[in-house]
Amino acid sequence: MNAFRLYILNVNAILYQLVLLIFVVQFSNIQAQTQMKIPPYLQKGDTVAILATARKNIDDNLKPAIDLLHSWGLKVVIGKTIGLDDNQLAGTDMQRAEDFQHQMDDPNIKAIWCVRGGYGTVRMIDLLDFTQFKKNPKWIIGFSDVTVIHSYLNQLNIASIHGAMPVTVAKASPETIESLRKALFGESLNYEMPFDAANRLGNAKGEIVGGNLSILYSLMGSKTQIDCKGKILFIEDIDEYLYHIDRMMMSLKRCGCFDGLSALIVGGMTKMRDNDIPWGKNANQIIEDVTKGYSFPVLYNFPAGHFHDNRALIFGKKVTLELNTKTSTLTFE
Repeated sequence: MNAFRLYILNVNAILYQLVLLIFVVQFSNIQAQTQMKIPPYLQKGDTVAILATARKNIDDNLKPAIDLLHSWGLKVVIGKTIGLDDNQLAGTDMQRAEDFQHQMDDPNIKAIWCVRGGYGTVRMIDLLDFTQFKKNPKWIIGFSDVTVIHSYLNQLNIASIHGAMPVTVAKASPETIESLRKALFGESLNYEMPFDAANRLGNAKGEIVGGNLSILYSLMGSKTQIDCKGKILFIEDIDEYLYHIDRMMMSLKRCGCFDGLSALIVGGMTKMRDNDIPWGKNANQIIEDVTKGYSFPVLYNFPAGHFHDNRALIFGKKVTLELNTKTSTLTFE
């Protein structure tokens, strides 16, 4: 009987160790799946592809961007979508998807720089196969309509760069250009701004996500709807009616985007429009009104968006935001 009990105890001990091992393996797999992947930073001699995912680019306007990349010691490949003309778009959805797919899968291409925004990226995003990209990620760069890709990559736990695009280089501020260079080459990226009385003071840490407010709003209910839990959300927009800013902010609120949000960063709200009967608040006041019931810090007038001073943000990276009565700082880990 004693020998039998000893046998049972040994079996139980082995089963316990087996269950524990399975738990550890599963937990490690979950961690690996949720850990943000940072694409390799660029080095001199690397090649960057310029292509279009949305609006057409048929003008001879890429020399400033090409010269900039060359000055950084990088090579340039021009995608097949540059110069294509399909009404507003840079070729058909399939043509834009094929160009993007080719640059994603080409091991010689180390970064993809989207030439401009507009509209059309959402029409091609589901035609793409990210199988190889997930194994060997590379930097995707752009803003505005490229928010569609940023949100998709965030679901894949792959970092990307919200920053200037080739057509904006000629008029971009020196700070814009330098911030993009730092982001691409893996140098320290930190921002310090003077105190703004509109800010809601406080400190926060978390993964930075977001992009163009209109695009984030349009993605709600889709498989790439932005996940805001525990994160720092950046938003910017251009050429919108003020009442529509209110509508979009209310929609984000109602879908739970602000529940558990660590902080909100508001970039440029550029060229806002109003009706003959005024809405009564500017964009920042609308945002404050919608979010006033929350305690998370809010930074207004961050230099990023549809204007010449469009500082680079690395979506998916963890940042620290500190807002006090002297300065406002955003520091990337």
